[in-house]
Amino acid sequence: MENQSLSWPVLARRQWPLALALAAILALETSSTLRWDEAPWGLPVSLLASVLAVLSPRRPVDASLAVAVLITGSSVLLRVLEIRTSTWSIGLYLTEFAAVMAIIAITVRQAGRLRAALMVLALTAATVVAELLRPSMWPGPGRFSLTNSVVWLLLLAIAIGTGLYFRARDRERRTAEANSVAAAQQAERLALARELHDVVAHYVTGMIVHAQAAESVADKDPTAPRAALPIITASGNEALTAMRRLVGSLRGAEPSGTTSKDNGELAEQIGELVRQVGGPVRLTVDLADPVPPELGRSVLRLVQESLTNARKHAVDLTRIDVDVRSSGQVVRVRVADDGSGQQVAPVGGSGGFGLVGMRERAELLGGRFQAGPLGGRGWLVEVELPTTR
Repeated sequence: MENQSLSWPVLARRQWPLALALAAILALETSSTLRWDEAPWGLPVSLLASVLAVLSPRRPVDASLAVAVLITGSSVLLRVLEIRTSTWSIGLYLTEFAAVMAIIAITVRQAGRLRAALMVLALTAATVVAELLRPSMWPGPGRFSLTNSVVWLLLLAIAIGTGLYFRARDRERRTAEANSVAAAQQAERLALARELHDVVAHYVTGMIVHAQAAESVADKDPTAPRAALPIITASGNEALTAMRRLVGSLRGAEPSGTTSKDNGELAEQIGELVRQVGGPVRLTVDLADPVPPELGRSVLRLVQESLTNARKHAVDLTRIDVDVRSSGQVVRVRVADDGSGQQVAPVGGSGGFGLVGMRERAELLGGRFQAGPLGGRGWLVEVELPTTR
């Protein structure tokens, strides 16, 4: 994968080891093998190939083509001018060869499969041209010996293998990043779903219950619907306020009134929640130990959802007991009703996400959640949340 947008600071951090290594090879080669009469040819070619190798992560295909053209052109020029070089056995200067190997590894790592294969062939062809054309000042047998060929193939395989290894590493890292992003998005969706369910279901259920109650007695008491209207209006306003708080929280604003500053405020919020629900609710709040504000919001949501479920599902309901207390490092929430069974068609329908959302909320906070029938009659919800997590 080509990365033409790679910034220069990032490129410098990634490529400084290669730049340092090529500089060291060039300095060693200049002091030991390059003769002064050929330095005007050897140094510029090696230096330019090194620069292109260092910059190649930005445009690996272009860098590969440029180095292939550079090697081929310089080889033709050296042949035409009959300038003998002190290149090593493969026909390239040592710095040139190191730059070619580095570019092959980078191209295999970043470019597409077809382009990478073509660039490897182009650089290989340029090396063969240099082997054939560049006059050598070293006496001895022809360069295309078995030893030279084996060395070249071995080093080429190492360069390609290095590129493939880092290519696989990059692919694994991208996959891990994509999975992390997907997991974070899924967690956000679940959190949003829980909040929407808790807020909307609670208030809308209350509105439906009061409206149905007023409708059922409208024939006997024509004033009942009018008496229910203020309650429905108040529930609607509360729903809008809660939705605005939720939207503000999602946008990063500080939510207002959704968390408790101290235990007294949390107790008041629980009491207000019970008054909004109405009906035969017996409330007990005993918060002897401090409850963190972020935990207080979850306590409110758990009580809210438990009351909503009781109003929606319980038949022949005469009592709901709500008990919230803190002791040691644990907050315990217990909501029990005495309903006789399950309604066939719950008020407002049922999405089946209430218990799931409460269990997820409790487990995310490191707590314990339990819900089920209470003996022969009623339903019980019990939650324990640690205050230290």
